[in-house]
Parts: sequence; C-alpha cells; structure tokens
Amino acid sequence: MTLPSWLKRAEPTKPVTLLQFWVALTGVIIAGIALFASAAVLLWLGLDRPDLGTGMPLEPKDQLDLVRIALIVTGGMGGLVALVVAYRKQRIAEDANRRAETEIRWAEEANHRAIEAGQRDVTKLFNERYASASAQLGHDAAAVRLAGVYALAGLADDWEAGRQTCIDVLCAYMRMPYQPDQQQPDWVKGEREVRLSLIRVVRDHLLDPGDYRSWCGRDFDFTGATFDGGDFGGAHFSDGTVIFASAKFIGGDVGFYEAEFSGGTVRFDEAEFSGGTVRFYTAKFSGGTVRFDEAKFSGGTVRFDRAQFSGGTISFDEAEFSEGRVAFNRAQFSGGTVSFDEAQFSGGRVAFDDAQFSGGTVAFNEAQFSGGMVAFNRADFSGGTVAYDAALFFGGTVEFNLAHFSGGTVRFDRSEFSAGAVALGGAQFSAGIVAFDSALFSGGSAWFRAAQFHGGMVAFDRAKFSAGMVAFDKAQFSGGTLSFNGAHFSGGSVGFDEAEFSGGTVRFDTAELSDLLLPLGSAAAMPSSGPPAAAPEVIQNNSHRQAQPSGDSEAL
Repeated sequence: MTLPSWLKRAEPTKPVTLLQFWVALTGVIIAGIALFASAAVLLWLGLDRPDLGTGMPLEPKDQLDLVRIALIVTGGMGGLVALVVAYRKQRIAEDANRRAETEIRWAEEANHRAIEAGQRDVTKLFNERYASASAQLGHDAAAVRLAGVYALAGLADDWEAGRQTCIDVLCAYMRMPYQPDQQQPDWVKGEREVRLSLIRVVRDHLLDPGDYRSWCGRDFDFTGATFDGGDFGGAHFSDGTVIFASAKFIGGDVGFYEAEFSGGTVRFDEAEFSGGTVRFYTAKFSGGTVRFDEAKFSGGTVRFDRAQFSGGTISFDEAEFSEGRVAFNRAQFSGGTVSFDEAQFSGGRVAFDDAQFSGGTVAFNEAQFSGGMVAFNRADFSGGTVAYDAALFFGGTVEFNLAHFSGGTVRFDRSEFSAGAVALGGAQFSAGIVAFDSALFSGGSAWFRAAQFHGGMVAFDRAKFSAGMVAFDKAQFSGGTLSFNGAHFSGGSVGFDEAEFSGGTVRFDTAELSDLLLPLGSAAAMPSSGPPAAAPEVIQNNSHRQAQPSGDSEAL
C-alpha cells in the first residue's frame, strides 16, 4: 500500500521476512534425521561398538534402550516442528497487529483532519451569520434591527464558542444612545420595541439553567444604558456578572419578578433613578450580590416586596436619596445582608413595612439623615439585626410603629441626633434589644408612645443628652428593662406621661443627672381605674443626683 506523504511518518518498520512454510518444514525434517543419526551413533558407541554385520540379535536390555532413544528422538522432532509452527504464528500475528494499529492511526489522523476541515467550514458559516446579523442591527429600519436581534440570539444558541461574543454585541446595542421622548428630534420610531424585545430575549435565555442553550452564568454589560421598561422576570442569576452601572432608569417598569439570585453579581453602581419602577417582587436571594452603591434616587421606585432573603448581599452603600422610594414591604429576612452604610437621605422613603426578620442584617451604619423616612412599621423581629451605628440624624424620621420585638436587635449605637425623630409608637416588646448606647442627643426625639413592654430591653447606656426628648407617653410596662446606665444628662427630658407600670425595671446606674426632667403625668404609677398598680423598680446606683420630676408629676 502506498502511503500519502502526510502519513509516511506513521509507517511502521518492515516486518521480518519469514521463509516459506515447506522450506522451513524440510529444514526441520533434515535436522531431525541428523539428530536421529547422532543418537544412533551415540547408541552404537554406548554398546561398546558391536559388530553390526554378524547378525547376532541384540539383548532385550539393548533393544529397550534403542526404543527409548527412538521415542525421545521422535518426540524431540515433533516438539521442534510444533515450536517452529507456533513461532511463525506469533510472528504473523504480531505483524498483523502492527499493520492494524497503523491503519487505525491512519483512520484517526484522517478523521481528525476531516473534523478540522468541517470545523473550519462551520466557523466560516458562523462568521458569515455573525456578520449578517450585526449588519442587520445597524440598519435604519426598526424591523430589520429587530430581525438582527433574533438572528444574533439564534446564532448564540448554535455557536457555543461564540456565545459570549453574541451576548456582548446585544448588550452593546443597549448601551447606544437612546431617546424615548417622541417630542425630541433624535427620537427613532420603533426603537423602543427593538430594545424591549432584546431584553425579553435575554430573559428567555436565563429562565432554565439546565437548558444547553442557557445563558446563565454569562456576563451582561448594560453600563450607561437607558431603560424605560424591560422584563427580567423569572431569570436565574447563578454566576457571572450583570452590570447596570451608571444606567439611567427614566420611566416604565423594569421587572425582576420571581428572579432567583443564588450567585454571581448584579450591579447598579452609580445608576440614576429619576422615574419608573424596578421591581424585585417575590425574588429569592440565597447568594450572590446586588449592588446599588453610589446610586442616585431622585424619583422612581425600587421594590423588593415579598422578596425572600436567606443569603447574599444587597448594598446601597453611599447611595443618595432625595426623592423616590425603596420598598421591602412584607419581605422575609432569614439571612443575608441589606446595607445602606454611609447613604445620604435628604428625601424619599425606604420602607420595610410588615417585613419579617428572623435572621440576617439590615445596616444603616454611618448613614446621614437630613430628611426623608425609613420605616419598619408593623415589622416582626424574632431575630436578626437592624443597625444604625454612628448614623447622623439632622432631620427625617425612622419609624418602628406597631412593630413587634420578640427577638433580634435594633441598634443606634454612637448615633448623633440633632433633629429628626425615631418613632416606636405602639411597638410591642416581649424580647430582643433596642439600643441607643453611647448615642448623642443634642436635639430630635425618640418616641415610644403607647408602646408595650412585656420583656426585652431598651437601652440608652452611656448616651449623652444636651437637648431633645425621649418619650414613653402612654406606654405600658409589665416587664423588661429600660436602661440609662452611665448616661449623661445636661439637658433634654425623658417623659413617661400617662404611662402605666405593673412591672419591669428602669435603671440609671452611674448616670449623671445634672439637669434631667422626668415628667411622669398624673397617671404614671396609677391606672385610670382598679387597684393601684405596682410602680416599676427604679435603680440609681452611684448616680450623681436624684432625678427630679417636673410639674405635678409623681417621683418614681
């Protein structure tokens, strides 16, 4: 067989040339005869050279030796013939195996080259489809651009190696300048439908992570894009990065309904929300990160209503809220973190109304409040932490009205209050902690009007009061502890007007009470009807001065 020049390197060495079988067999017979003759000579010598011409019969012993030698010689000849045959078979089999291996290598090499040639043809076809779809995206007619969107999506489904490239082109289209206002001269007819369709195409490829055509885990870059609508509902974000950094949300509804975030990162860094709504209704966060760091909210709404947080992080660090709304109403927090650290609130509203906290953390550490509202009204705290550590309150309101505390912690440690209010009206405390440790009150107020204390602790330990008010008007104390240990009062007041005490403890250990008023009101220690109620235990160990009531109030 003549080998092609490109396969000659695979040709094995030539097999050893074997003699023809009849020639080899003749040689074996001659060798046997020679062996037999040698044995006969040896036998003759061993019998002391008898005279073979006398015709005298051999003795029985000599005859037996002769037969034995003949049998040995015959067996030896047969074994030699068998050895020659076996040797030839082995050499022939080895030669056949070498040739078979060579043919297999030839076939594999040919198949490999055929595959390479096929791949080149397929790649050429993909490149042609890519060029055609890209050209369609740049067409003047909206219908042709829309066809280009679907053509690129179809190409991404078929071309796994180029899938990310196709996605990048679709994202780049979204980043191009876009004018949604029909009254403006640069408005383009049909462009909004093209963009909304593109978003739907992306969403459809993120619905099923198990689909071989899925785009889950891929990267999407919408940096600086303008959104006035779009639907990502039901998408799975398990890996990869989705970037909305510096994007502008000016209207419409961008939906992440029932989306699942179990990994990866979704970024809204420095995004601007001036209108419209971004909805994460019933979304599930078990991992990954969603970031709104340094985003600006001057209008519009971001809603996480009924979302479930069991892991992962949502960050609004250093965000600016001048208007608009961020809502976590009826959300469930069993893990993870929602962070507003160093955010600035001059307006707008952040709401956790009716939310349930059994774990996780919501943090407003070092945030600044000059206006606006953060509300936890009717929220249920059985675990987890809400932290306002080192926050600055120049205005605005933080509300926990009608909230229920059976566990968990709400902290305002080292916060500064010069204006604004923290309101816990009608809140119920059966366990848990609300702490204002080391807080500074030069104004503003903390209201616990009509709150019910059955357990838990409210602590103002080491807080400093130069102005402002802490009010427990109409509160009911049947248990728990109210602590002002180590607090310093150079002004301001702590009020218990019309509060009812049937138990619990109020502590002022080591407090400095230089100018503290405790306005208790005429019904502070006496309910409006029925037998006299038990006054709370007031402990003032090592305090600098006995607290003095004001007006007609009764001393504790």
